[in-house]
Amino acid sequence: MADELDLLRAADPVPAAGPHFGDGPLDHTAERHLARLLHETPRPRRRTRPRLAWSLAAALVAVVTVVTVLVGGPAGAPAVAAPRPLAVRVHSVPVPLAEVAKLAAVAAQDGSPALRQGTHVQSWSLGMSDGRPPVTLPEERVERWAADGSHTEVVVATDPSHPGRPVLTDDGERSRLVEDGHVLSRRTFPPMWGDGPPLGTPPHDPAELRAYLIELVYGHTRTLTTSELLDATRELLDNWTLGARESAALAELLADAQGLRPAGQVTDRLGRTGQAYVHDEASGARRMLILDPATGAVLGLETTFTRDDPEYGVRAGDVMEYSAWMR
Repeated sequence: MADELDLLRAADPVPAAGPHFGDGPLDHTAERHLARLLHETPRPRRRTRPRLAWSLAAALVAVVTVVTVLVGGPAGAPAVAAPRPLAVRVHSVPVPLAEVAKLAAVAAQDGSPALRQGTHVQSWSLGMSDGRPPVTLPEERVERWAADGSHTEVVVATDPSHPGRPVLTDDGERSRLVEDGHVLSRRTFPPMWGDGPPLGTPPHDPAELRAYLIELVYGHTRTLTTSELLDATRELLDNWTLGARESAALAELLADAQGLRPAGQVTDRLGRTGQAYVHDEASGARRMLILDPATGAVLGLETTFTRDDPEYGVRAGDVMEYSAWMR
């Protein structure tokens, strides 16, 4: 155990006295230490596959359960390759959601771009294995559907914030480094058809879209809280690439949500400029939704912790997960 702790300290690019959110590149020595730690397993260990949280309550339980290891005692820093939380641009002017909804409705009048089944999403999520510190696993998933109802899914390990650098991934047995762009899985699925979500086409009428989202996430009639609406939005975008009309309908629903406040302009993890809208959860997390203010299209959704929890090694501002959707 002492050898592993020494390796962790050597591999950690953030000095104990440095800023908590430092995520600078590893030097050559640290990369060798990290690779040795990840590949040399003294005894078989059960792995827990990381997964994206579907509901916020489940996310908090799952992530708090795994984020449990701090190395080096009181002076040590977490050996976590986590991205910094997105920062709102100083002095930027927040755009109200109601205004975005109006602009999106105007942009959707010609119906272009059109709705498309399938998705293209870049995601970051916290995960760890038994007895090892938490790591951030970046992946990109592309799902495309054919006219006969069949579809393909390709998942690659890549992190656009560090192009060309090796990427940490999890194969179910251990964490390992792979080349940027390494294909983790490539699958083809037979024809699938259905009238209900997620296979059924999402409507572009706001009231009908709300009912669709309720059925997508819960399967029965009920109202949606703001947190649940954000969960449903993520689920929708993980299955469909919205067209202009669907984005406008979703922007109208979001404009009616309680507690989703405008924060200002941000640059997302793919370098795109958008407007941020923040919702604080009673459970101790903050959701940040990023929209294109001209079209209402959702660019990204980030979840961060809002308070420290020394017992689990969690600090305010730690990124739990992030998704960035593309056309």
